[in-house]
Amino acid sequence: MALSRSLVNFSDQLTSLLREKLWLQVVVGMMLGILTGIFLGPTADLVPEHISIVIANWIALPGQLFLLSIQFVVIPLVVASIVRGICSSQGSDDLGRLSGLTVSFFLITTVAAVIIGVGLALLIKPGDFVDGITMKLAFSDVDATPAPASIPGATELPGVITALFPRDPLTSFVSGNMLQIVITAAIFGIALLSMPAQQSKPLMDLLSSVQAVCMVIVKWVLRFAPLAVFGLLAEITAKVGISTLIGMGIYVLVAIGGLMLLFLIYLMLGFLASGLSPRQLIGQTREVLLLAFSTSSSAAVMPITLTTVEEKLGVTPFVTRFVVPLGTTINMGGTAIYQGIATIFLAQVFSVDIGLASILLIVVMATGAAIGSPGTPGVGIVILATILTSVGIPAAGIAIILGVDRPLDMLRTVVNVTGDMVACLVAQRFLQP
Repeated sequence: MALSRSLVNFSDQLTSLLREKLWLQVVVGMMLGILTGIFLGPTADLVPEHISIVIANWIALPGQLFLLSIQFVVIPLVVASIVRGICSSQGSDDLGRLSGLTVSFFLITTVAAVIIGVGLALLIKPGDFVDGITMKLAFSDVDATPAPASIPGATELPGVITALFPRDPLTSFVSGNMLQIVITAAIFGIALLSMPAQQSKPLMDLLSSVQAVCMVIVKWVLRFAPLAVFGLLAEITAKVGISTLIGMGIYVLVAIGGLMLLFLIYLMLGFLASGLSPRQLIGQTREVLLLAFSTSSSAAVMPITLTTVEEKLGVTPFVTRFVVPLGTTINMGGTAIYQGIATIFLAQVFSVDIGLASILLIVVMATGAAIGSPGTPGVGIVILATILTSVGIPAAGIAIILGVDRPLDMLRTVVNVTGDMVACLVAQRFLQP
């Protein structure tokens, strides 16, 4: 009887804890999703492949709807947040300093990430653990060659810069080009800042209401986050299987090690900027990190990132509403470090000699491509194809790492989102008088 009562009490306490802690619900959803995926996938070999794919797609449906629901509010939230963030500044000096600090932080950390990735891959040589001849034969018929790429020269550079700027606001919003949307919102924000308060107030009130509506929708959607996480991870595990990860074990470990190293660097920068220990910083942001891991999209979790940085890390809206949307667009440190490791790994697999000039080209291209890439799932593999072509590595090599890309993409997103949040802490520290 006593044992039964204890079990009931424990069950009640666990239920209460799960109701109160979203992050714990997400963790449970992740674990159940992985277990379900293993049961359905090729690892267990209990369900026929065609049936497994059908079941996995249906299980992933709530997750796909979750992503669509979050993306539904991303563009209006980005516009409202950036415009109101700029207008909350005290003057053009504050805005200029914030812009310079933010862009410098993202550029320096992205370059450092590529160098770390290339250095780790050259040191450990994960490609030497893979039978390159077998891989060449296995993927000789794969046609994954992208268009040849090169670094823009002096003649093409003005056109590249011009293409960054939006032709008109509506086209930018419809196309979903986040960089152009950020630039459009910044132009409107600076214009409103220079206007008399009486004239800008109606539009500012409207944007405030838009922002509030978006956050209400986000709160509704977050209630279904654990179910969404369960479905997404079940689908990934069912299609990829654990055996794929084991087969590419050394490469996966090197990639995870590089991402963890960059993650620790971000945590240390956060500690220097705010005094929050790595444990405290992770504790305050764990819900964002878990959702970033499960969705593989920094853009999808941007509304939650904004709320977390303002409410839990104590960063002012002026900083967060400028840095986070911009970081979602151009901060891809996790993607950059992965591209450096993957490029050197495939060069080793296919016995392609990578000299100093090629390494410098990889650093430049990976940095530029990462900064210009959108914060959506799977974009890293597209960028990687361009980099491979530029240094003479067969683009068909993408097929070798494609099976383990999604789990690594999930980790890359965690690192990218952490970089966005730490950038807010660093910017606020330098802006303080």
